[in-house]
Amino acid sequence: MGAQVVVQSIPLVEQIIEFFKDFRSADGREKYRELIRRMSAENSISLVVDFEDILSYDKTLADALIETPATFLEAASKAVYEVMAIENAEYAQRVKNFHVRVRGLPENLHVKIRDIRAKHLGKFLAVEGIVTKISPVKQELIEGVFKCKTCGFEVSVKQEPEGFTKPSVCPRCEEEGRKSQGFVLEVEKSTFADIQKFVLQEKPEELPPGQLPRSIEVVVREDLADIVRPGDRATVIGFVRVEEDKKLLKSTPPIFHSYIEANYIEVATKESLDVEITPEDEKKILELSRRSDIEELVLNSIAPSIYGYKEIKRAIALLLFGGVPKIYPDGVRVRGDIHVLLIGDPGTAKSQLLRYVAGLAPRGIYTSGKGASAAGLTAAVVREKNSGEFYLEAGALVLADGGVACIDEFDKMEARDRVSIHEAMEQQTVSIAKAGIVATLNARASILAAANPVFGRYLPGRNISENIDLPVTILSRFDLIFVIKDVPDRERDKELAQYVVDFHGETYPDLLSKTIPADLLKKYIAYARKNVRPKLSPEAKQKIVDYYVAMRARSEDPNSPIAITPRQLEALIRLAEARARLHLRTIVTSEDADVAIELMEYFLRNVGIDTTTRTIDIDTIMTGQPKSQREKLIAVLDTIKFLVRENNGECVSIEDVMKEVAAKGIDERFAKEVIEKFTESGELMEPRKGCIKPVNL
Repeated sequence: MGAQVVVQSIPLVEQIIEFFKDFRSADGREKYRELIRRMSAENSISLVVDFEDILSYDKTLADALIETPATFLEAASKAVYEVMAIENAEYAQRVKNFHVRVRGLPENLHVKIRDIRAKHLGKFLAVEGIVTKISPVKQELIEGVFKCKTCGFEVSVKQEPEGFTKPSVCPRCEEEGRKSQGFVLEVEKSTFADIQKFVLQEKPEELPPGQLPRSIEVVVREDLADIVRPGDRATVIGFVRVEEDKKLLKSTPPIFHSYIEANYIEVATKESLDVEITPEDEKKILELSRRSDIEELVLNSIAPSIYGYKEIKRAIALLLFGGVPKIYPDGVRVRGDIHVLLIGDPGTAKSQLLRYVAGLAPRGIYTSGKGASAAGLTAAVVREKNSGEFYLEAGALVLADGGVACIDEFDKMEARDRVSIHEAMEQQTVSIAKAGIVATLNARASILAAANPVFGRYLPGRNISENIDLPVTILSRFDLIFVIKDVPDRERDKELAQYVVDFHGETYPDLLSKTIPADLLKKYIAYARKNVRPKLSPEAKQKIVDYYVAMRARSEDPNSPIAITPRQLEALIRLAEARARLHLRTIVTSEDADVAIELMEYFLRNVGIDTTTRTIDIDTIMTGQPKSQREKLIAVLDTIKFLVRENNGECVSIEDVMKEVAAKGIDERFAKEVIEKFTESGELMEPRKGCIKPVNL
């Protein structure tokens, strides 16, 4: 092998030409001759070659590619030119520089980012990861044409990878015995190539516990530029090179950092979800889907060590499978991803559930709202230390594109960070405009969030908007919201204690025997999301329409609250589609619609309810104020405005307001809360202590 690798460039070019001319595919076609012919028609400068073909044709050629890729690829470029000169001389002359891009490297040539070492320098390999930062496309000078300032003579100089090389002397000036005044670059006559850099980071699911994710810079040229975007999962095939650290001082050792010179890039589609499904897996998946108890198996497999929470686990199962995203004829995009919020007392295993789901989702990312900033959740523009260039960096929601983002401590986020969540939840994109970079990135992720009640425990007598420190604009974007209350109950507490103790004592309940192994369930979810796009049956449509109309009918009386809005109607459709996906069905049945309606009813009865009148009022979530409170609230504000007008526009004492509202039968505590709330929000002002007036009369 060694002798073959050190083959001089010319025989290598001839060997590769022979490969292009002689290689036949399984059906006897001249595979690469045909591809080279097609290049001129497609105006392409790159020929994509399968590594398997080189290996089956001549192992020594494959070895030469692995051991000395730079030499091999240069020779291959010349070989394509030679073959093109025969097939289409005019096109060969026009392009001159062709590229050979090699794909399909075997598993033994795939190297993890954290395993790249000095032994890999100059070797051909494949690296997988997530694109986090990306620079704009720039132009690199390949061959410069320089014009002498004195006599106008032009000199062509091929550029080296490091530095900018100008000619040292002018041949004509030297010949004629005069001193040249230097050179100027003729940009129009010089040859430039597109160049772009991006950073490839380890996938979160491959990260060893407690480690920071490692990353490596990738340099791409010409037609590889702008193939990837931040948040994409990509396999980069190329070879490792090193570059001197810019800040090297005289006293420091000569340290270099590695980067990958990309030869080919394969971008994983959203549907592939990084889970490889073999034919045997597919067989198991289809067998599972035919079981009558498949739904029970899936529910049992979601955090089996956590006792109870049947409705929540059902909602999480549907979130994992997801509905079907749609684009209407007028271009409006409707999300298929389901968002679920868990609000619960301390110690109710919310974080545990989130962590489990992040591991179970085919592409799951766990993050905490406390430690994450808006940039960390969505995207940021960062300046690169060495070059000072601006890069676009993807955040957690962009990295979770096509999967599930589990956000713990959702209520602990800074107010400015929550704003960026709005767009990601409904439009499923992240827009950024900073440092001259204006971009929109995809964030097509389901959000499973957990939050703690504002008073430490959930207070049953108060509405959800009072119990949680979250703006209603975010609350209303969740398809389902669950309140987990820790209420002492002798029977349930005994069962829970027994369940936990059994787990600690390693005597596991029967339920564990009725579960699906986590890796198989992950593949089952990925398979369903990729291959099943269910459509509503007429029966399911009818069920959903009837339920929606019946709920709206309750609101026809002007005095009754609004029970449901079109947002919940869309959520019902998503939930019904997700259940059909769970069963790998292409049709949404009336039974699926029933399950979706049941979950929606559970959510409305527990959360979307006016605690005063005990009626379902969706405005509790949509506006933060149920109808009964809204009317009282307006009465308090109207009273203040009336008293101020009576007082010639001067402020009035809070005591006078209290007397006036008490006469209208409004509770003093409620009135005080309203005054506090509106003073904080700037609707009311307090020119002096205990004296209030509206900002706008």
